[in-house]
Amino acid sequence: MKLSNKGARIYFPIALSLAVIAGLLLGNFLGQNHSSEQTFVYSKPNKINKVTNYIQQNYVDSVSDDRMAESAIPAILKELDPHSVYIPARQLKEVNEPLKGNFDGIGIQFSMQEDTVVVISTISGGPSEMVGIQPGDRIVEVDGKVVAGKDISSNDIVDMLKGKRGTEVKVGIRRQSADEMLYFTITRDEIPLYSVDVSYMINDQTGYIKISRFAKTTHKEFMKALNKLKKNGAEKMVLDLRDNSGGYLNAATNIADEFLQDEKLIVYTRGQNSPKQEIYASSKGEAQDVEVAVLINEWSASASEILAGALQDNDRGIIVGRRSFGKGLVQEQIVLSDGSAMRLTVARYYTPTGRCIQKPYKEGRKQYYNDLNERFKHGEFFNADSIDFADSLKYTTPEGDVVYGGGGIMPDFFVPVDTTHNSPLFSKVRNQGTIYNFAFHYADANREQLEKLKGHQAIADYLEERDIYNEFLEYAYGQGVVRDIEGAERSREVINTRVKAYIARNIINNEGFYPIIHDIDRTLQRAGELLARGAVD
Repeated sequence: MKLSNKGARIYFPIALSLAVIAGLLLGNFLGQNHSSEQTFVYSKPNKINKVTNYIQQNYVDSVSDDRMAESAIPAILKELDPHSVYIPARQLKEVNEPLKGNFDGIGIQFSMQEDTVVVISTISGGPSEMVGIQPGDRIVEVDGKVVAGKDISSNDIVDMLKGKRGTEVKVGIRRQSADEMLYFTITRDEIPLYSVDVSYMINDQTGYIKISRFAKTTHKEFMKALNKLKKNGAEKMVLDLRDNSGGYLNAATNIADEFLQDEKLIVYTRGQNSPKQEIYASSKGEAQDVEVAVLINEWSASASEILAGALQDNDRGIIVGRRSFGKGLVQEQIVLSDGSAMRLTVARYYTPTGRCIQKPYKEGRKQYYNDLNERFKHGEFFNADSIDFADSLKYTTPEGDVVYGGGGIMPDFFVPVDTTHNSPLFSKVRNQGTIYNFAFHYADANREQLEKLKGHQAIADYLEERDIYNEFLEYAYGQGVVRDIEGAERSREVINTRVKAYIARNIINNEGFYPIIHDIDRTLQRAGELLARGAVD
């Protein structure tokens, strides 16, 4: 079972919805070879069957059953809850791919710069690295077709470069150090998709792990990161789940298991037609002796909330940040015979104290997804006192701490959005991508020198010595950004840090980006202070 990451009042029962789907496709829509699927047969005709049959028999033109189904199924699911969805066959692979942990391709990260594909990095050990593709290379041709200087989208480029493992693609490369076009034939292979973005030591005792999604490989990646940090002396840990919208349930529960003692309840699920299922910790946890702080924010959802809620309800660690999204519905995916799929909500999940943290959705999907805007307007991102829970939504942990249900995980320690460095200048260069573009061009022009430096700190020091901030300002003003002396001073720290972090990312990926950007990360700094003073106890 897995959780989807994607409210109206229920006008039709779930059974009727499934009957409609079966009726629309004359009983042939559900696949016959999917072990996890169930086929429902209804002998009593329903209204939708009658309508569709009448249309087929009497409509002035011919009618496609498939076309009616593609329109009707999403409309039916829309009446249930915000997370029950229909996925057309053409989109299913793309939707599922990020959670599988791998895909078939050539193994590069690229950016579109001035209608040109520029290689940012190659996957270590991947097909592109093996044949000699290098960061900074411009992909000019793909299988004889010129792609540089053309109006081609990033998605189109991805489609051209991806393909089944074992197949070949020929690319033409322009490289600054070469006078002529270079040609490489790359054999596509399985490329890993990592869900642990980075892990490193914040200080001598504290490690940091950033998880961006919960995929099939997440627990394995987490254990690799955990063991690395413990070997480096980590006795405390910051687990960053901010902006993590969820994924596989078992990926989150397996990580929770590493922190909890034997037979501690992690989560349970229950639905009208789904019996109660409980998941307990085992005795194998390798992080039971590690003090932990979990970072969450308003975009932490689903599996992220399961993990945070399991640790909070078991008095295991501290939760730092802002209230999470509030997604507590469990989806089951049913693959249909034409390759499409339906993700149907079959249960709610509950944290160990009995909290259901699903936020309300009776006012419709638009209002449901507009909830974060309402939280912002209400001041919740800036002041924890703006949040008010009814007594019926309060629960108590075994050690007597009060926790809340009814809409997300409330942190133990609130950290507001940092607005101290805001200015019109910062908003302009951030929203227009000026920082990113400058960082790319600077890294591209100085790659040889920057690659000689060892680690993120060496890169940051090098850039500081060269007054990279003023160089960036001149670039920004040259791009049409209005000069703003007051804004440049007010936002100096945040812009300067971002510039250095993005340049480092272009050279050494996330291992360069995160340790630098964390210099202005108030939530991480707060968690570090709490761990240092023993707040976990």
